[in-house]
Amino acid sequence: MGIVDRYIIKKYLGTFGFILLLLSTVVLVIDVQAKKPRIEENGFQLSEFLTQYYPFWIIYLVMTFMSILVFIAVIFFTSRMANNTEIVAIISSGASFHRFARPYFITSLFIGLFSLVINHYVLPWANIQKNELEAYTMNARKREQIIGSAPVSAQINVNEYIFIHSYNKKEKRGSGFAYRKYDKDKRLVYQLLAAEMYWDDAKQHFVLSSFHEKTVNKDDSEKLTSGAETFRKFGFPPEELFPDQLLGQTKTTPELLRFIDREREKGNSNLNTYLNELYQRTAMPVSVIVLTFLALALASEKKRGGLGVNLAIGIALAFIFVFSFEALKVVSENKTLPPVVAMWLPNMVFAPLAAILYFRRANQ
Repeated sequence: MGIVDRYIIKKYLGTFGFILLLLSTVVLVIDVQAKKPRIEENGFQLSEFLTQYYPFWIIYLVMTFMSILVFIAVIFFTSRMANNTEIVAIISSGASFHRFARPYFITSLFIGLFSLVINHYVLPWANIQKNELEAYTMNARKREQIIGSAPVSAQINVNEYIFIHSYNKKEKRGSGFAYRKYDKDKRLVYQLLAAEMYWDDAKQHFVLSSFHEKTVNKDDSEKLTSGAETFRKFGFPPEELFPDQLLGQTKTTPELLRFIDREREKGNSNLNTYLNELYQRTAMPVSVIVLTFLALALASEKKRGGLGVNLAIGIALAFIFVFSFEALKVVSENKTLPPVVAMWLPNMVFAPLAAILYFRRANQ
């Protein structure tokens, strides 16, 4: 690795680190000021959130906007090099543009691989910590949707179903429980009703109170039993029986793959939210390399207007890129596009654009 390589890598990482620190600090201060009243209204001290919520929220935020941070960093320091005619001097010394771009590739590959590991294994852990308290930063209506009680249902497999009239996911407790099992002809063969239910974490089973059982025999005769309390295991913990949209965020990739496979075996076809999460974990780190070369192609040529014009173009393109991810998530969840296409489409569009602009610049 030559002097120029080390110089560019140092500028890349230094600028990226500075922008990361600056924007994280600004966003953190703004978010704390905005959410402080709600935090205190819910009986928490701000100091609790500063140590138990915001460190994990920052990890989530950085990984979400990693592509933007990289893109802006490359635009910034490359534009300054172009304005100072450093790029012209390097290429005039006999180095090709492809050789000049090598440290960009090395650094973006390092950041991309680092992001890949974080996305697949570390970010889910951070999301578990973040999601524990996130509901208390929201308004009353949204908070009630997350930690309040609501009707839920679950399909264990093609023949077994659970319905709960009112269930609190945070407390893992509900009322109006019904479990029904059907045969292959969709004829009811067993039913279990209970007035109250809760999940026993220590013993890993459901506790059902004031229960009534009905078993339907082949001759259509019925056997009825009832009691004060019974225990049942339905093969899955309540988090997986009654998953919410945030569940995918809290599972490492091997865990998420196993969860998706189990849901498919159960006959659940509404998996696009979890598949979006799965594919995005790889697509976003790859975008670091794509946007690095796009930024290099845009900023390495000295333009009238200099750094300001390049930054304006760069910020606009970066936000279009990230916004497209969020928009395509909605499209995928509505089953308009397959999740793998939706999550990779921004890279599929921007990669050819980056390649065209890069080779046009290299051939000048």
